[in-house]
Amino acid sequence: MAGPDYRPEALAAPSLFGCDFSSAPSRRKAIVLAIGSRRGSAVSLSALHQLDSLAAFGAWLAGAGNWLGAFDFPFGLPRELVQALGWPLQWEPCIRYYAGLSRAEIRDRFAAFCQARPTGGKFAHRATDLPAGSSPSMKWINPPVAYMLHAGVPLLLAAGARIPGMHGATGAQTRRRQAADRVALEAYPGLLARELIGRESYKSDAPMRQNSARALARGRILQALETGRTRLGLSLELTPAQHAQLLGDGSGDTLDAVLCLVQAAWAEQRHAQGDAGYGLPEGFDPLEGWIITASAGDRHPKTIEALGAATPRA
Repeated sequence: MAGPDYRPEALAAPSLFGCDFSSAPSRRKAIVLAIGSRRGSAVSLSALHQLDSLAAFGAWLAGAGNWLGAFDFPFGLPRELVQALGWPLQWEPCIRYYAGLSRAEIRDRFAAFCQARPTGGKFAHRATDLPAGSSPSMKWINPPVAYMLHAGVPLLLAAGARIPGMHGATGAQTRRRQAADRVALEAYPGLLARELIGRESYKSDAPMRQNSARALARGRILQALETGRTRLGLSLELTPAQHAQLLGDGSGDTLDAVLCLVQAAWAEQRHAQGDAGYGLPEGFDPLEGWIITASAGDRHPKTIEALGAATPRA
């Protein structure tokens, strides 16, 4: 796997990729990119790369040519929360305001919001959380998805990405897009993983918990992906070495990036078939955003209270 000196200009454009994100990347817990392409219903993995800083990630986004990426971090905050805090109700002004806060300020404001609410309903949720089974995007611990949004979305804007249904490239971004077209979609690998193996755990950041049972679960996920046994109608093509690498990564970071890649390929396929929204449901809240492949009519088998303990995104 390439190290942090990887140069994105070596990629042929356009490219599809999935991103397993960290709000505090390091050599131990890097941002992982799974880069690939789609041909018909087959998705090929061409490379896995690691970036160990936010600066390196931002530089990669800005220099990688044309891309469609699926990112494992939230793109928006719950409308209920934004309204209660008196923040801008349009997406980009809200993100710009949010990006100007420190993490300590975010923690304090979100904690005060939660303290004023009854037990069992401390967090505000986006409409996508229930069908996707995802953590509320205002959580600042376990997992710190609020910090992931804070770190990641401004880098998408700086790279001139457009976010379907939420944000289109304008001004300086339009000029950048004359040479590169970049589309960013919010993904959640846990959504696809649970469809394949249920609530069984397949990963852990703690080496002592990276056991044979989790390895077997990763194997079942890979088998389902490679044989096309998912509702997305796509099959993943891997070399034996790639399969072994994904199976052997007990942290699950590389597998999560590949799950996001498959979600990106599904969105790209929908777009190629004439869906300008890349498979996103019509009428989703443009302030909150939506997780790609989550169906608006689905109800994930969790209560809204249990969503606070959803499968970690990072």
